[in-house]
Amino acid sequence: MKTFVQVNGRVREVELVERLGELVVSVDGKRLDLSYEEVDPYGQVIVMLDGQSYALSIEGDGHDTSVALAGHRYDCALEDERERAANLAARAAAKGGGPVKAVMPGVVVELLVKPGDTVAAGQPMLILEAMKMQNEIAAPGAGVVVAVHVETRQAVGAGDKLLTLKGID
Repeated sequence: MKTFVQVNGRVREVELVERLGELVVSVDGKRLDLSYEEVDPYGQVIVMLDGQSYALSIEGDGHDTSVALAGHRYDCALEDERERAANLAARAAAKGGGPVKAVMPGVVVELLVKPGDTVAAGQPMLILEAMKMQNEIAAPGAGVVVAVHVETRQAVGAGDKLLTLKGID
């Protein structure tokens, strides 16, 4: 699975795969000779990288994490592939409106807006069921609903246009 890790404003693509009991780690497409061992249940780990050992202290959850290394603290923001696609689409759409697209295949469960409605940033506009989970598709920015391109119970694919917004300056 790919995870996008932002540290100090720089985003790295990290891929972790377990093959035959071995952890294979790649950063930005480059495989690393890395192994690790958990020291305790409190986030203390020892990482071996290219023959060097590093003691790390890791705190946080699956999205916001801090890593302490050699007395320095690094705040990290993590996104999996699905979250990254959704967040990129939201940021792009927030810049002056435009189409709001499905970031994953699913079925439209409920439409919460109609053409002409004014929406605030973050306001739910429709419910999309994907992978047996109901996901609120929120307005990426303030705007007016220009068009609704789907109907309730309609199946949509990733990238399909759901709604069109006109941004409010």
